[in-house]
Amino acid sequence: MKSSTFDTITCLVGEFLATALLLFLGCMGCTGQNNSLLQMALNFGFAVMLIIQCFGCVSGAHLNPAITLSAYIMDLISLRMSLGYLFAQLLGSYVGYALLMSLIPKSFLPVDGDNIGFCVTMPHSDFNFVRACTIEFIITSTLILFACSIWDPRNEKFCETVSLRFCLAVVCMGLTAGNFTGASMNPARSLAPALWNNNFKYQGVYWIGPLSAAVVSSYVYKLVFWREVHE
Repeated sequence: MKSSTFDTITCLVGEFLATALLLFLGCMGCTGQNNSLLQMALNFGFAVMLIIQCFGCVSGAHLNPAITLSAYIMDLISLRMSLGYLFAQLLGSYVGYALLMSLIPKSFLPVDGDNIGFCVTMPHSDFNFVRACTIEFIITSTLILFACSIWDPRNEKFCETVSLRFCLAVVCMGLTAGNFTGASMNPARSLAPALWNNNFKYQGVYWIGPLSAAVVSSYVYKLVFWREVHE
């Protein structure tokens, strides 16, 4: 097998495992009956930190189709590889969630009076589709701008603590918008629980908001803020 082919497979496997771990560890931290927003935000943030440390050097640890779309727009990944990442992320998220649901007894799951399904992202009942989509757009735009700044060549010497900084960024977005939309920012994270529980209500919020945010924010950063480093 050619080294380039092996490297490609390694990247896709890394992205698959990384996204599977995101759903497994992130949603596992939401089991129990009295989880606070702070606890759930910290759990997902720490999971992201751990995963980026493990797979950042392998595949970049995108974990998120919106991040992959942004990387493609910023010319950091090819179209073919970005499509491979998308498939690996969606498959990995479902496998990670399915593994969790097969291991956790129902007695450990929160009481679901609304029958929406465990770890399914849903907007607050006071938010309609447009408002929820707008909030997902704004918080995902912030995350994308953060990612673009990490990729910026001028920031290369400040990358030692990328995993910790991504952790804090995810925690910030979770605490900010968790009560409103669940602060998904990630279509793969929202699709797997929806698919398992056959609950696709408002699923469009978690695709339209994050993906449109990735397009807009990436182009803005690329055209306005991006600079090459000249020796």
